[in-house]
This record gives sequence, structure tokens and C-alpha cells, in this order.
Amino acid sequence: MNDTITRIPGLLVGHDTNQEARTGCTVILTPEGVTAAVDVRGAAPGTRETDLLRPENLVQQVHAILLGGGSVFGLDAATGIVQWLHEYNFGFDTGFAKVPIVPAAVLFDLAVGRSDAWPDATAGYRACENASASRVQQGLVGAGTGATVAKMQGLSNAKPGGLGSFVMDLPTGGSVGAIVAVNAVGEIVDPATGQKVVASDPGDIPAGWPAPGQNTTIGVVATDLTLTKTQCLRVAQMAHDGFARAIQPSHTLYDGDTIFALSTGVGPVGDPNLVGIFAAEVMSQAILRAVQA
Repeated sequence: MNDTITRIPGLLVGHDTNQEARTGCTVILTPEGVTAAVDVRGAAPGTRETDLLRPENLVQQVHAILLGGGSVFGLDAATGIVQWLHEYNFGFDTGFAKVPIVPAAVLFDLAVGRSDAWPDATAGYRACENASASRVQQGLVGAGTGATVAKMQGLSNAKPGGLGSFVMDLPTGGSVGAIVAVNAVGEIVDPATGQKVVASDPGDIPAGWPAPGQNTTIGVVATDLTLTKTQCLRVAQMAHDGFARAIQPSHTLYDGDTIFALSTGVGPVGDPNLVGIFAAEVMSQAILRAVQA
């Protein structure tokens, strides 16, 4: 049974993984276009095309979301996704050309593997070629390949993070899913028990912890119910509760925590409050899966 975000009709997920360089990227591919919004809570984000997702702006739909490693260099992978979508004639119709809309968020993994290698346009294109509706591969793959957590004692004592996904059915019909690359300063906690799943090494927090920019957890929540762009924004905001429940601390000055929210609109009109409640739950479960895988 597919218990990941690709159980939602209209969503495809593909990875490109460079194990030698300990980096990679993940594409959430929505070629026909889905309603989208974003909420950035961390203070050190690396993003692309997020301003257009503000509710008052023109574009209502996206054709893919990129989650990537490589810090700012990894944003280049979005160019390959744009190229793939262009070749298959997907995008926002301007009357002159169809322009693919591909927002992106990246995390810092340059200190884990090679600092001179990161996902590029070719990697983004390959991720599209690998995209499918199959159960999402999780763990140290795609955007989570070089992810680390529990860095309050410094990067040298960090533990593996990873990429995880989870989906739940709503009691009123429809589904909500999440996919996340977990690369946090904080420790990972099971919200159900309060127990630490991944903890920092014992000891005092060193002065100046941790190095700025070496973190960031990035993810997507999605539903098959129909929501407006403004409602998607509320869902993205509520989904950040999943970060706070499973990552402690979260949303620090050194994290760039970012969540995109998608509505495929294949189902009936949804209740954004209910979708948001479940979005927080699936996000926390996806975080646990990322480090457990």
C-alpha cells in the first residue's frame, strides 16, 4: 500500500541522488498545474519563485516544486525541471509560450560530502525523468541525501537526517500528505511519546552554536481537495506545527524552514481548517520517517 504523498492523484515524485558527493534533489511534479502557496518560518531560507505564491499575485498554479541540497548552488536544479516541463509543453500560458512555474527551496549539505558538488540542471532533469506515482523512496536519498540533524553540539556531532513522506485520509473524505527533507539544528522528537528519536550528544551548548546557514528543513504538504491559494497559505502555516512538534528547537535563526502547500483540486471543496490540522500531523510523521529510514 502506498502510504506516501504520491497516493494523492496528480502528484509524482522523483529523486536524483549523488551518494559520492552526499547531495541530491527531489521534484514534486504536477505537470497539469495545481494551486499552491508557501510559508517561510526559518530565518535563513534559500528559495526561488516564492514571491509569486503570495495570494495577491497573478499566478495561481505551479507545475513542480523542487526540494534540493547544495545550498544556493542547488537552486540551479530548478532550471532542469523547467526544461523538462517545457519539452513536454507544460506551463503557464502567456499567449506566446508556456512558462513552467517551479518554486524551489534548498538546504545546506556542503559540509557533509563534497563542498564543490551540488544538484545542477542535469540533476533536476533526471529527477523529472525518475518521477512516478510509486511509493516515495525515503531516507538518505534525493534532497535528504546529505541532511543532518541534532547539531546543537556542532556539525561534527551531527546525526543523519533524511527525506520522509506520509499520507492520511480525512474523516470527511479526501487525503493530506507530506514530503520533507529534514536538515535541522534541533533534535527529533516523537510527538506521541515525547521521547527523543535522534538526540544531540550530552554536554553544554557551545558558544556561538551552530554555524549559520548549515541547516534548514524543507517540505511540501498536499491535498486532493479543492482549496484556494489563500486557503493553501493557511494550510502551509498550520503545517509548520508539525515542524515544532517533531523538531526541537525549530524555526531558529539558523534554519530556513519552508513549507509549500498544494491543492490538486481533483476532489470537492475542502475545509482548510481540517486540512491544516491533518497537514501538521502528516508533516510530523514524515519527519519521523525521514530519520528512521
